[in-house]
Amino acid sequence: MAEQSANASEQRKLRKSRYIRINVFFFLVFILFVALVVRLGIVQIVQGEEFTKEVSRTESDYARLPAPRGKMYDRYNRVVVDNESVPAITYTVDKTTKTSDKIKTAKKLSEYINFKSDFLKEELKERDLRDYWLAAHPDEAEELLTEKELTLKPSETYKLQVERVPEKEILAIQNNLKEQKLAYIYKRFSSGYQYEPQVVKSTDLSENEVSIVAENLESLPGVDVITDWGRDYPYDDSLRPIFGGITTPEQGIPSDRQDYFTVRGYPRNERVGKSFLEQQYEDYLNPRKAKVEYISDNSGRIVSEKVVDEGQRGYDLKLSFDIELQMKVDKIVEEELQAARRASGNFLMDRAFVVMMDPFQGDVLAMTGKQIVDGKMQDYAIGAFSSQYEAGSIVKGATVLAGYQDGMPMGERYYDTRMYFAGMPKGKGSYRNLGMVSDLTALQKSSNVYMFYIALRIADETYVRNGSLNITSKDYQTLRNYFAQFGLGVQTGIDLPQESAGLISKPAAGEAGKILDIAIGQFDTYTPLQMAQYVSVIANGGLRVQPRLVTSIHAPIEEPGLGPVAVDKEPKVLNRINNSAAEIERVQQGFKLVTSAGTAKGSVPTSVAGKTGTSETLYYGPNRNYWGKKTNNHNFVGYYPADNPEVAFSIVVPWTVTDTGTNKTIAKRIVEAYAELQEKYVTTTEIEPNNKAKEGE
Repeated sequence: MAEQSANASEQRKLRKSRYIRINVFFFLVFILFVALVVRLGIVQIVQGEEFTKEVSRTESDYARLPAPRGKMYDRYNRVVVDNESVPAITYTVDKTTKTSDKIKTAKKLSEYINFKSDFLKEELKERDLRDYWLAAHPDEAEELLTEKELTLKPSETYKLQVERVPEKEILAIQNNLKEQKLAYIYKRFSSGYQYEPQVVKSTDLSENEVSIVAENLESLPGVDVITDWGRDYPYDDSLRPIFGGITTPEQGIPSDRQDYFTVRGYPRNERVGKSFLEQQYEDYLNPRKAKVEYISDNSGRIVSEKVVDEGQRGYDLKLSFDIELQMKVDKIVEEELQAARRASGNFLMDRAFVVMMDPFQGDVLAMTGKQIVDGKMQDYAIGAFSSQYEAGSIVKGATVLAGYQDGMPMGERYYDTRMYFAGMPKGKGSYRNLGMVSDLTALQKSSNVYMFYIALRIADETYVRNGSLNITSKDYQTLRNYFAQFGLGVQTGIDLPQESAGLISKPAAGEAGKILDIAIGQFDTYTPLQMAQYVSVIANGGLRVQPRLVTSIHAPIEEPGLGPVAVDKEPKVLNRINNSAAEIERVQQGFKLVTSAGTAKGSVPTSVAGKTGTSETLYYGPNRNYWGKKTNNHNFVGYYPADNPEVAFSIVVPWTVTDTGTNKTIAKRIVEAYAELQEKYVTTTEIEPNNKAKEGE
């Protein structure tokens, strides 16, 4: 009995222990189940939205499409530089694009478009051919590496592959026009960043090419036909060099200015101004491009695209030029240059320049340069501010005013006869002995000797026949400083790049007499624009005004014409010469005598005041066979009307042998053209008054 009772007790303990273990197990299962439910609740309810976004995550990328640049207008609101729409074939790389995709599409596209062989040879560098070969032959490219090299970084292995492309493969591409075309297309495909459309072809793009590419866009992934913008010139070639040029879509940002533009956010394929006004005012003329948003999923596949910014045309420029006057002056210079070339011995005379400007505002009304190259007339307007010539006697107004500044009284008289110095046995003089001359008659008759006396006075030298000259570099600098007040020998400040300051030479040892030559315009050289600025100082009463081509900048509008002013470029006075009003009026009187009773009498209207100039010079033009030949520069500076100047001008005709009076004939004709147009404008156009620049503005 006792044994049975003990067994029953053991059984009860076992059951109790089993129940406890089962309950603990169920409790643990319950706890785990509750934790799982809580976790699922957190994931689904609290973090559900975040995980949903992650699953359907997309990214936005942006591309910019071309927009038209700002226009240019002349002073009477006539459009002189416009825009024209042109088609362009582009290629855009996205995140899923592979090198093999580019090659496949390039081969397909090459069936529809063509390039001239000369163009391909010029555009394709050897590196481009190597890059193309590696992309088109991936298996062969891999064989160029050893097993050990295959473990290097891709950038390192690619550099080795580029170096090891077999020369025979490069030569094969160079001798195969089809392969060259593929290489060029691949180069264009690879020239930009993701979602940055690259222009493959826009120049010389035929309607047939545009049509066939547009019809096959479905089989050309990444390729598109878009509207690009080019420049249009309503007045043909007039002032084209001054307006400047822009890069092609294929050129993009010039390599030598890449840092400048990339810092400003320009993409590499951006069309930018590359010369003169287009370059000078690039920040205003450049448009705000149209902006397209590409939305891609987490696999890189584009799921949608939309235009988020239509873009805007660049700002417009209002220029100082009178395009009608410019065209007339162009024609006059061409006709007179050709006529003078026919004169005996003038075969080296290949160019002529005219600059016309408002002496008070600094507005350049016309800037003409013509040059004959291989028998053909070419525009050389840029030579008016980038090339320099001996000015001759036109500088004598500045010399007389320099004499006044140095203490010479008005009305001072010197005896004009040949002067002799040690080391100069032939002496130096005027074209003939003029006898006693005053400051007025010295200008009227163009006395060299009078100017020599002024130069000696500035150098504190007293003339002694056959005596030596003790001229120092300081003396040269003093005279040149006087001239610089007028803009001679210093940049004018015109709003254009590449302006020359002229050529200021250092006299060689034993050439002390060169200071006399400077006083009559025979040694230093100046640009035609500097000469126009100089005579403007005399015309306006002593102010050196900065020449300007852009008078205002305007916000673009949809309607024809100029929009509201964004930047008003006021006339700017650079300095006042250190002469009294009476002294300046004295020289003005002398300039009137030149045209009424002096060296220009009967050649130009007496309503013109000015100064003629002939400079003896040695030829240093493009025909090297005649370098060193003795020639002359025939120049003229003046202003009209003499008593109330509206326009100042300079005329430079270099390297003549026979004096045909071309400088005077051009002066007469351009003044008549200006006067005729002013009369026409009064009856047909509302002209704004001539607001004269004020000193200090």
